[in-house]
Formats: sequence, structure tokens, C-alpha cells
Amino acid sequence: MNWYVYIAKAGSGYYYTGITPDPDQRIIKHNLGKGSQMARQQGPFSLVYKSLPLYNKSEARKREAQIKHWSRVKKEKLIKGEWV
Repeated sequence: MNWYVYIAKAGSGYYYTGITPDPDQRIIKHNLGKGSQMARQQGPFSLVYKSLPLYNKSEARKREAQIKHWSRVKKEKLIKGEWV
């Protein structure tokens, strides 16, 4: 099963980074209040970034952790395709 790192943006401007096998379905769940506590407080969300497929959950978690430590500017460059 492929895994993806995704970034969702809340109406407030907050970026949420997570992993899932199905980013589109995960956004729906976030918007229904079935996500992390932080996501429930910040929603509604739209999907603004989806990584290339990663081959296992472990790889996805490592990439997620890396992105979560990035600055907002660096995340926005990734979203725009200016950063890999």
C-alpha cells in the first residue's frame, strides 16, 4: 500500500501536515471532525499538497516529521513546487 504525506490548509491559514494512504478521504474526515484534536479545532481544511507515493508507513512518517519541523515559508515553497 502506498502512503502519502499531505498538507492541509485551514481557513485560518494554519497548515496541518499528516500521512495517509488516501489524502482526499482524509481531508473529508478532518472536515467531519474525525482527525487530530488540533485539526478539529482548526478546520475546515482544503488539501494543498500531496507527496509522491511512499512505499511504506515508516518512510511517510520520516518525511512527515521532516516537514513538520520546517518553517511556514519552506512549507509554502513545497506547496508551490519550489522545494523538494
